[in-house]
Amino acid sequence: MFGKSFKLFDLLGFEVKIDPSWFVLAILITWSLAEGLFPAYYQGLATATYWLMGTAAAVGLFFSIVLHELCHSLVARRYDIPMKGITLFIFGGVAEMNQEPKTAKSEMLMAVAGPAASLGIAGIFFGANLAGQDNLWSTPFRGVLQYLALINVILAGFNLIPAFPLDGGRVLRAALWGWKHNLRWATRIASRIGSYFGMLLIVLGVVNFIWGNPLSGVWWFLIGLFLRGVSRNSYRQVLVHLALKGDKVRHFMDRDPVTVPHDITVDQLVDDYVYRYGQRSFPVVEEDSRLVGCVNVSDIKEIPRAEWTRHQVEELSENCTDELLITEDKDATEALTTMQRSGLSRLMVTESGKLVGVISLHDLMRHLSLKMDLEEES
Repeated sequence: MFGKSFKLFDLLGFEVKIDPSWFVLAILITWSLAEGLFPAYYQGLATATYWLMGTAAAVGLFFSIVLHELCHSLVARRYDIPMKGITLFIFGGVAEMNQEPKTAKSEMLMAVAGPAASLGIAGIFFGANLAGQDNLWSTPFRGVLQYLALINVILAGFNLIPAFPLDGGRVLRAALWGWKHNLRWATRIASRIGSYFGMLLIVLGVVNFIWGNPLSGVWWFLIGLFLRGVSRNSYRQVLVHLALKGDKVRHFMDRDPVTVPHDITVDQLVDDYVYRYGQRSFPVVEEDSRLVGCVNVSDIKEIPRAEWTRHQVEELSENCTDELLITEDKDATEALTTMQRSGLSRLMVTESGKLVGVISLHDLMRHLSLKMDLEEES
């Protein structure tokens, strides 16, 4: 979903990351508050004060979104749903799951946790504002508290709209799933509503743009495009995982993959393997098929061409990371999830340290294409 996000900190065992696009949102919020909202409601303050208020409010919103997503993640962990972490981006934040919830109940509880947290945060800010009514707090401080109370209510309300993948859409999907016991059907209905809602926001954006509100118009237009795209993609992902459900890695793996002996030279590797098979990475094995490492084209490029005949593959091969390895009794959905998360197109299938096969994204996609063409939508 995101580009090159970077880690900020760990919170209760979850990585909190930020996508560079978040800074666009932070700047827009700070600017609109400092130059628009706060001067309109709290007149007579210095320009620097408005900018301090805007900055404080943006920071408060940042932590409000983090706590919203944290509550999603905590409930997910309670129900053994693997989480990648929390990422903030231009449209807010997301608690990234490695797999879909296993039951309608876990989906329901996970979905409502975020809006409930936002309402709780709003209550805290509202209470703090009331506590300072008798001139205990300064006007700028109360202004920030009032804004954060309101924005958290709005955050909860918007997320409860029953349009997938918003929290309300997940609540709807959970209810439909629990009713019909059909995840595919429930996802299709919720995703369709999400797609329609995205189109509504796109139209709203165009109307706002025409009526002379270009910034608001572009903003709603982009949010609509995002929701429409994510809702469709979510349905496709569910179809994929349902199509692979119950299938093991052994059903798809190549039991006779191309392997590279550890004792050949680099020039032999290039001529006899890279050019011949057109692959960018290979498993490196000993005579008994024991996996000793992996070698990539990027490793070869680090050695001057004139020295290829003087270096053996075992010198530049590296230990295969755990992310590259899987066992044949694992679900194919786990292999696909690993590939999607890491960007890898092939995984090494091992048993007791020996290479027994390779599973590729190409083989999984070919199977999925056939299965989804043959099976009617239900």
